[in-house]
Amino acid sequence: MRDVYLIGIGQTKTTKNAGIRGRYLAADAIEQALESAGLERDRISMLVTGNMMSGMLTQQQQLGALIADVVGLRGIEAATVESACSSGAAAARWAFMGVAGGFHDAAIVCGIERMTHAGREDITAALATAADWELEGCKGESFISLNAKLMKLYMEAYGVTAADFAHFAITAHDNGYTNPNAFLQKQIDFDTYMNSRMLVDPVKLFDAPPVCDGAAAVILACEDVARAAARSGLPLIKVAGSAIGTDSLALAERVDQLQLSGVALSTKRAFAQAGVSKDDIDLFELHDAYTIITSLSLEAAGFAEKGRGVHFGKDGEIALDGKLPISTMGGLKSRGHPVGATGVYQLAETYMQLTGTAGANQVPGAEVALIQNIGGTGATVISHVLMAA
Repeated sequence: MRDVYLIGIGQTKTTKNAGIRGRYLAADAIEQALESAGLERDRISMLVTGNMMSGMLTQQQQLGALIADVVGLRGIEAATVESACSSGAAAARWAFMGVAGGFHDAAIVCGIERMTHAGREDITAALATAADWELEGCKGESFISLNAKLMKLYMEAYGVTAADFAHFAITAHDNGYTNPNAFLQKQIDFDTYMNSRMLVDPVKLFDAPPVCDGAAAVILACEDVARAAARSGLPLIKVAGSAIGTDSLALAERVDQLQLSGVALSTKRAFAQAGVSKDDIDLFELHDAYTIITSLSLEAAGFAEKGRGVHFGKDGEIALDGKLPISTMGGLKSRGHPVGATGVYQLAETYMQLTGTAGANQVPGAEVALIQNIGGTGATVISHVLMAA
């Protein structure tokens, strides 16, 4: 297996802008990534697109071939990957395997989701397809209601209150405030969090991510291409680990509903591949779609004991200058969660951290990062370890 490097990034600002069609959002991100990498189009032989809902919300499938055509890459290997909210990272995993296996020397990964042109009911129904339809969806469960069940169960099991989750949202919004690509560039305090509108008890407005549109792209390449394209003064960024862990879609079918087994499995596999442990991680870009998922992810990835994840960070450990920074560019809570694009945004943002180009959001001395993108309420979890080489 060949070493794989991340050599270029592109991202659009996450917005509510129904006037821009998805193919053009994707093209914008890809053009940025090509320019960032300093790579000519003829070096690219693969394009993998991550998307969840285009077929449902815009009646458009085959995004891989469509986007390849739009950006002047007609004829190359191109396809779309879907794994619900983890579609972006799944696309990166597929491209990683293509380059690592020697099938391609350079591949573009693009994550794209356009949501805000549709009605709220249509969006809710489309998101609910990430759950088990037979056991959850057809019974009226939504993504919000399923996360509310998890949060309520956690609160009852460990004797915590809604107030204990506030610091996750506050930290994300602090970081998103200085990210020019974030959708919610708005700081919040404890009172704002506590007084926000209840969505489904106990999930409040600031426990959940906003609906938005966006596209991000990264370029993965073999070592020869990466070194030839290396930018002066910046380290090479190696994709040292890439792994997927899965669990049942339905919460009721899991061995332990308060254990994200997919997180534990994919973290363990990615760490083993990269030859690192949790003590080596300088930042953790986790899937903070809901504050309960943040807590459970910190536990399953090994950074907090079971039942203690909700308290991790109350003393500043998750701030940019803390022991384990999370949501460093605002995360899903503030940057936004255009679902199929989220995993690629995370990779692009982490590249910025490891190359020291994150500006006001820079994590001091960041060299090794864990990035995690979750599909559903934990059914598909893709973990990547990036490190400055």
